[in-house]
Parts: sequence; C-alpha cells; structure tokens
Amino acid sequence: MKFTRQFSALLRMNLTALPQRLGLVLTIVIGVACAVGVLVSMLAMGVGARREAMGNVRPDRIVLTSIGAANALQSSIGKDLLPLIYDLPGIRRNAAGKPMAAAQALLFTQARKKETGGPMGFALTGVTAGYADVQPELHLTAGRMFQSGLHELIASNKCTRQFSDFAVGDKRVMRGTEWLVVGNFNLGSGEGVCVVIADADTVLSAFRMTAYNQVIVLLQSPEAFSQLTDALKANPTLRVEARREAEVAEQNMKWFNGILNFAAYFIGAIMAVAATIGAANSLYAIVDSRRRELATLCALGFTPGPIVTSILAESLLLALPGALIGVGLAWVFFNGFTASPFGFSFQLAVTAPIAGLGVAWALGMGLVGGLLPALKAARMPVTMALRAG
Repeated sequence: MKFTRQFSALLRMNLTALPQRLGLVLTIVIGVACAVGVLVSMLAMGVGARREAMGNVRPDRIVLTSIGAANALQSSIGKDLLPLIYDLPGIRRNAAGKPMAAAQALLFTQARKKETGGPMGFALTGVTAGYADVQPELHLTAGRMFQSGLHELIASNKCTRQFSDFAVGDKRVMRGTEWLVVGNFNLGSGEGVCVVIADADTVLSAFRMTAYNQVIVLLQSPEAFSQLTDALKANPTLRVEARREAEVAEQNMKWFNGILNFAAYFIGAIMAVAATIGAANSLYAIVDSRRRELATLCALGFTPGPIVTSILAESLLLALPGALIGVGLAWVFFNGFTASPFGFSFQLAVTAPIAGLGVAWALGMGLVGGLLPALKAARMPVTMALRAG
C-alpha cells in the first residue's frame, strides 16, 4: 500500500510539472510520432499489397501444377494430360456439361512504360477454351474476346494506363509477329499488375513452347478439394499437384511482402533508436531539473521503487500521444494512397492490427528511453542532490 501511495503521489507531481518543461515534452512526443508514423505507413504497404493479391481469390478455385515446381513458370503440364485432368472428380461442370477448367501458358515479355518510355516486363498468359468459366470476374470494358488460332490478345486496363500500345486497335510485335489488341478488361477487384491474355495454342506456337504451365479448375464446392487431391494421389502418372488459390497467392506474394516488411522494420528501427535516444536525453534533463525535489522526497522516506516506476510511467504516458499522433498522420496521409513498386499497384491500408503494433512500438520506445533516467533518479545521492543548485 505504501508503494502505491508513493507512486501515485510521484506520478501526479511529475505530470503536473510537465507544462513547465514543454520543450522537452514536445521533443519526446514528436520523436515518437515520427517513428510510429513511418513504421505504420510502411507496414500499410504490405497490408495493401496482400489485399490486392487476395482480392479475387475464391475458395473453390484450384491451381494444378507439376509436382515439385517452385512456381508456375517452372511447372510443365503436357497437352496429353489435359483430358485426364479434366476428368478428375470434384470439378464443376457448366451448363453444357463441360468441365470448368482451363490450361494456361505463362511467360514474361517487355513493353514500354508511358511515363519514361523505358522497358518493363509484363505477364502474357495463353489460355485454352473454358477460361471464361474459371475466371468469371473478367469483364470486358472495350472491344471483344480474342479468337482461337489468331494472333489476337486482350489487355487489362492496368496495361493501358501503364504501357503504350495496349488500347483496342493497337498492334504489338512479339517474336517477330504482329499481335492485334482486340479488347480491354477489368479483372474483378484486383488490378495490381498488367495482365495480357491470348489463345494458349497460338502462344505456345509463337514462343516455341511445348507444354502448359498450370491448369485452373473450379470445384463443385470448396469441400471437394480433398476428393480432387485423393484422385491425383491415386494416379501418380499425372505427376500433378493441387493447391488452393489462396495458398498460391500467398506464396507469390511472400517475397514481395518480405521486402516491404524488411524495409518497414529496418527504417522503423532506425527511427525508433533516434526517438528513444531523444526521449532518454529529454528525460535525463527532466530528472536533473528535479534532483532537489527528488532528494527531498527521499529524505522524507520515499523509496527507489516508486521513483523508478513513476518516471517509467511518465515516459510511457508521453510516448502514448506520440503513438496516437503518428498513427493518425499515417492514416490521414497514406490510408488509401496508391503505390506501384515493381509495377505492382495497390492501395496502402492502415488497419487496426498495424495501428496497435505502432502503439506497442511507441510504448517500447518509452520504456527503454525512460529506464536509464529512472535508475539515475533512484540512485542519486541525497546529500549531493540537495547541495546542487
């Protein structure tokens, strides 16, 4: 009970004296706000990128690739395997009784950016008949669908904004052949990257490829996934494995989110160290300015425990408004802000979890920054403090 009374009295005294040391207080608050604002803003990039990647994910859409392939580009599925794959149990069928499945041939080629004219890669996807069944969110906004067997393609509206020569009627030369852009489209809620789609067999022929990379199927229900995987295990000659679309999207985003998170924590740590040093220096100055009153309190019977705890509590309470200001500024200026690193566009998202992380980050800075000044105050010799001017 004695500890609680002493701690409460000391904390009230400390907080009451803060207006007299407004400059030092603002140094702590502003430093913490800057560190938290930078951390939360950069973490918001990772959250926004993941939301964009997962925007069109469906629980009943499955990706089939060859066993052991690290990614779709390293996968190889022969044309002769398609009838066997399409006949697997659990795959949904359309109104005509055909399996809702489509093979894809994936590759990257280059285009010219509108702003700079510099080259940049984009994804070219060759698809077989049935693509409209497995990708129902594709919505043509101009032109028409490409025709099988012809050098025609459709490009997402992201391509038309980012690159030259992707509007309806434009012509592109790839592998010495002229391809006509016959349509533009939106792909549901996700428009993170430029997507160009053409007939699979035409793409295979033009780029001298002999196999597809993956097959996309829609299941009768998400629960039919186990039925499909059991059938694949029962037929080892297929050498094909199935993964849910969400798992594939997470894997594809892993490296990108890794870069964003590393940058966020690296820069955030630098800012946090600077803010913590600033807070510690300010608190040292505050403790020095109180050395007479602290010595007097010790002479009156106040013990070191409440002194240390009250200064740590003061440091945490000063860090809290800095945290709230930093989170608020990040939300006002960056929530919904569009970023396009590496050609992948998404909107930053300041969410409650990363806001909470920012507050915890600030409290950690307050705790570390207040520890040494608090220990100094507790160890200050009474006679020396009373003699000090």
